[in-house]
Amino acid sequence: MNIYDLIAKRRSIRKYEDRRIEDDKLERVLDAARLAPSGKNVQAWKFIVVRDQKLKEQLVPACKGQKFMAQADAAIAVAVNEEEVYQGHGNYMTSFAVDGAIALDHLTLAATYEGLGTCWIGAFDEEQVREILEVPRPYRIVALTPLGYPAHEGRDRGRKSLEEVVIYDKWN
Repeated sequence: MNIYDLIAKRRSIRKYEDRRIEDDKLERVLDAARLAPSGKNVQAWKFIVVRDQKLKEQLVPACKGQKFMAQADAAIAVAVNEEEVYQGHGNYMTSFAVDGAIALDHLTLAATYEGLGTCWIGAFDEEQVREILEVPRPYRIVALTPLGYPAHEGRDRGRKSLEEVVIYDKWN
């Protein structure tokens, strides 16, 4: 499968099989996240892999009741050290959210390649997740994803056309 087919194939998966991810697959997926670019190559992230069922069940209410977080073999939280990251991103913000998002995107694409499913979770209460997973400050939770074998294909939610989203040269 080429990269363009892989990108087109990725779907948000909200139902998972009761099946363990092989250790070598999990390691490859995590390594893809590790290899992501970050502002000034700081790599100020940690990937928290949650396989303990009780912890995954605690994450469900912290993730606005998304029950599939506990259904997948693993839940992964991306935490980024807000003080360690590049501080001058765009000359107005730190790069913590961008760095974490790029790493999670690498993870979701690698998971798709490995036949695994993910679902980008942005609906969560950071303080609840921080407490459940005992994440220290100055780390910030950027996003989470379940990771496991999909019990369905996921649906194509459509995308805007290139003409709707691309501007060449100047905004006009």
